[in-house]
Amino acid sequence: MIPVKTFAGKDVALFGLGGSGLATAKALVAGGAKVMAWDDNPESVAKAAADGVPTADLRDIDWSVLSAFVLSPGVPLTHPKPHWSVTLARTACVEIIGDVELFVRERRALAPDCPFIAITGTNGKSTTTALIAHILQSAGRDTQLGGNIGRAVLTLDPPKAERYFVVECSSYQIDLAPTLNASAGILLNLTPDHLDRHGTMQHYAEIKERLVAGSDTSIIAVDDSYCALIADHIENGGGKVERISKRQPVAEGFYNDGHRIMRAHMGKTDVLADLNGIPTLKGTHNAQNAAAAIAACLAVGVSADEVRAGLKSFSGLKHRMQPVGRRGNVVFVNDSKATNAEAAEPSLSSYERIYWIAGGLPKEGGIANLAPLFPRIAKAYLIGEAASSFSATLGDAVPYEISGTLDKAVAHAAADAAEDSQDAAILLAPACASFDQYKNFELRGDSFVTHVAGLPGIKMLVEVPQGGQ
Repeated sequence: MIPVKTFAGKDVALFGLGGSGLATAKALVAGGAKVMAWDDNPESVAKAAADGVPTADLRDIDWSVLSAFVLSPGVPLTHPKPHWSVTLARTACVEIIGDVELFVRERRALAPDCPFIAITGTNGKSTTTALIAHILQSAGRDTQLGGNIGRAVLTLDPPKAERYFVVECSSYQIDLAPTLNASAGILLNLTPDHLDRHGTMQHYAEIKERLVAGSDTSIIAVDDSYCALIADHIENGGGKVERISKRQPVAEGFYNDGHRIMRAHMGKTDVLADLNGIPTLKGTHNAQNAAAAIAACLAVGVSADEVRAGLKSFSGLKHRMQPVGRRGNVVFVNDSKATNAEAAEPSLSSYERIYWIAGGLPKEGGIANLAPLFPRIAKAYLIGEAASSFSATLGDAVPYEISGTLDKAVAHAAADAAEDSQDAAILLAPACASFDQYKNFELRGDSFVTHVAGLPGIKMLVEVPQGGQ
């Protein structure tokens, strides 16, 4: 835990006592703040009180004594309308901040020069964050990984010299972190997302820009117009910008050239890394993730040789294009996180011959936009509620069967692929939510791994989940 000592002896109100909110409240209490915490859920309030967090209905407190109001990221700040607690804070002119802001203030107080890499973007954040942490750890650095991935940021170990922090930041967290100042800040991409919480695409982009604008080095993928404008804006303002691209060369920065990551610097171009043969970094989307990770690690003092070694040993992120087993010329890939067609596109683009397991609770739009990738699919195995609609979309373009359940799909796909003389992938990329058959995509992915492990002659590349079915 990071005790929040910057508010020691001060009155602080907090709303939102879910996982990260409760962790934040405990960190404030541990640092000596006088906390008044609340939630709309009485059970959450009772749990916090039982854990030693002082609670009070924020409608009844004296807001004039407060030094800050700490809001959990999931609570509406601006759209569709501010939460009632936000209105009370603004009326009383009390600063509204979140857990990431508390972290950056503690870092400035304890170890302002300790390396801090912050990552945001619409897609690819988690893989990039995990990859950076892996490179640092494999290079022997004291590494703390958290934020919007894994552990809440205030549950990490306290900042100190030579301790590296790798923090994934959602737009909600950035919106509550006005003095966010990373050593290296990464912005991967911007596409319409969370507009119910931010109102417009422009506002969403402005929030994301804050992370890189406040960083010592701004690492920005310039393959979409919003990010390209942000890079220009920061550079024109005197900021240090490293541009990255998965599509085309850049004059200064990092870009993808086939399976190689190139660096253009002061008129010279060098090969920084070769991703060929690294199964967890297949596809152009992962080339972008790798380029961002390379740029960030170099920016905080990791050597190019250390970076290359870390890339080669990266095992991937669970449920995200994760190779889980191999039998002969067939690799089994878990991309359960692909819960819509757009998310399934990168993995379908990364393999030349695919036995595709798809379906579940359908999302709006179905899989029609994946039609250009249908020639890669040797056969589809359809499960869940979407099976009938997906079969109609596939039509005569792709051989398919309606397997119904994941266990049958794995067994049938494995049997068919075993008769294939070509290299192939059995790919779980459902393009659907999991909720018709599984509680979440993680359980769906774990079930896939378990069914793969039960096949004869399989060489597993990951641990088999306990209790999976």
